Amino acid sequence: MSKPRIFITRSIFPEVIERLRGHFEVECNPSDEVMAPQELAAALRDKQGVYCTPTERMSAEIIAACPDLKAICNMAVGHNNIDLDAATRAGIMVTNTPDVLNETTADFAWALLLATARRVTESEHWLRAGKWDKWRIDTLLGVDVHGSTLGIIGMGRIGQAIARRSMGFDMQVIYHNRSRLSPELEAKANQARLVGKEELLRSADHVILTLPYTAESHHTIGAAELALMKPTATLVNIARGGIVDDAALIDALHAGRIAGAGIDVFENEPRFHPGFLGLSNVVLTPHLGSASAPTRKAMANCAADNLIAALTAGTPPNILNPQVQKKG
Repeated sequence: MSKPRIFITRSIFPEVIERLRGHFEVECNPSDEVMAPQELAAALRDKQGVYCTPTERMSAEIIAACPDLKAICNMAVGHNNIDLDAATRAGIMVTNTPDVLNETTADFAWALLLATARRVTESEHWLRAGKWDKWRIDTLLGVDVHGSTLGIIGMGRIGQAIARRSMGFDMQVIYHNRSRLSPELEAKANQARLVGKEELLRSADHVILTLPYTAESHHTIGAAELALMKPTATLVNIARGGIVDDAALIDALHAGRIAGAGIDVFENEPRFHPGFLGLSNVVLTPHLGSASAPTRKAMANCAADNLIAALTAGTPPNILNPQVQKKG
């Protein structure tokens, strides 16, 4: 009996490819370039499974062009690159890689928060430019993190991991979420308190975004929301591009309506608004939230586990549309 055929859309760790070869006939993207939609559809036309990353748009058109496809396994937690409704209608299982990146992404959120609050990027550029000629009492003054109020929008596992780290900084934690956490989880998250979005934006000294991208969360932070924030406040986005209106954020940073921002994700990435580059009060990173070697390897293996299970046992551990299994 022939093995199922799969396609790997981007370069991944060689040892993971070898694992997959033990179960499937594997074809890989010969380069690490993002494939055009027509190329991707052609590559998937005779495949039962696809191992993809957030850079590939698995649209309804691509899904319709691939009648043999049984599983789309995304090497990411977010899945806004996949038309989940179209996949479900086609009976295709869709999976993601939750949990394995929670702690690493929470670490990175704190790296951005501290760098933004204490103007680390700005001060390094200033030093490298040869502007440091003496000590001054008012050189590059930042804002404090310890003893301040942390506001988290989106209190899933990553948000909770961020909140737990705030205990060491003696912070108060408020959060906005679709539903309230259990009292036990709130206690573990530094006694976090549920508030409305407007109250959070008005009260927080530092705001971190960790909510998933959906049509409803598009531009959760825009000009009106930024206007509610304190002029001494910072904003960190480690969630997804599109949750923040980047043009409105650039205007707010340029006008000094908030103190600074740490941005790891952008609208239309890897292309991003050039207005960011003219600002000194923003820390910019290229979507690195989960980018530690152990975590990226764990994500790669988790996606492989999902694909192996989907096309052999039919029960992937991280399925996003379990109703497909019930139909089967």
